[in-house]
Amino acid sequence: MGRKNAGDDVAASGPRRPSALTRALAVLALPVAPLYATFLSYLVYHPPRRPHHRKPEEFGLSSTELTIPLDDGKAGKGRSLHIWLCPGSKDRVVVIGHGIGLSKSASLAQARFLHEAGYTVAMFDHRNHGLSSTDRAFWGLSGRHTDDVERVVNHLREKGGYGAARFAVFGFSFSTFPSFYLLRRPDCGIEAIVCDSGPALELPPLFRNFIMAKGVPVPAPLRTAPSLGLLSRVFGSVGTAMLQAQWPPPADGAYMRTPVLMMVGDSDRIIPVDSVRALAARYPKAEVHVLPETDHLQGMKSCPEEYQETVLDFLKRAFG
Repeated sequence: MGRKNAGDDVAASGPRRPSALTRALAVLALPVAPLYATFLSYLVYHPPRRPHHRKPEEFGLSSTELTIPLDDGKAGKGRSLHIWLCPGSKDRVVVIGHGIGLSKSASLAQARFLHEAGYTVAMFDHRNHGLSSTDRAFWGLSGRHTDDVERVVNHLREKGGYGAARFAVFGFSFSTFPSFYLLRRPDCGIEAIVCDSGPALELPPLFRNFIMAKGVPVPAPLRTAPSLGLLSRVFGSVGTAMLQAQWPPPADGAYMRTPVLMMVGDSDRIIPVDSVRALAARYPKAEVHVLPETDHLQGMKSCPEEYQETVLDFLKRAFG
């Protein structure tokens, strides 16, 4: 048997009951819950920046740094996205995003195996992340994050020398949503989409899951009933409204012909398997692969061989 973990006894007996003081504070905190939920809604899309903790060279990747303008058409001025471009095949390109609050350095392991398979890989930081520009907007965030993905694809196709290439987009957790939403854009020209830990059919429950997984900072009284219920409802409502998106997207147009791989861990506490399957069932070219004993965004660590084989097989079939 393996060494016993410190939390095993707690897990076996269920969650620890809040103290009487915490429960009392939770009642007193009720008026604060909606305000704090609104703060969290903004924070989740504008998180504190994390520096790149790894570089492409540490993964054996030769890369070029690019900046792509977001608004004024001139690189180096105005807002921009920061990209690591790892050249490979001129006819097969994968554009890679990252999870919320992370940066493109979190996707280097995926970039490595894709590049080893011959793909050109472009890793980018979404706005408000990594080395990309700040965008303080409160509304229309779905369109803005979808713009990020589209700008990278279009830049590589129109100015990067990959005009004849086939493109796939690879999203992680929150970036699976704009990656998938990209298919609503006219002539997006995407051959395939790969999603790790998402997307899900319903959005509001994910915000509560994010609280329970401690993905956002929440004081103990607000994580305790009755404040928790109100906080979760307002967080889910405001966080969803800030996107200003039609979700799920209608099953028509590019959604009827574009292959989509949705990978999800069977132990994902934030985006559960059933919600991913329910979304995929709406689209004829979507397929779901469940990774065993895997939590949110942990597939490359928990079962790296299965993860890599699944992605590479899917892309090979999608690109033909």
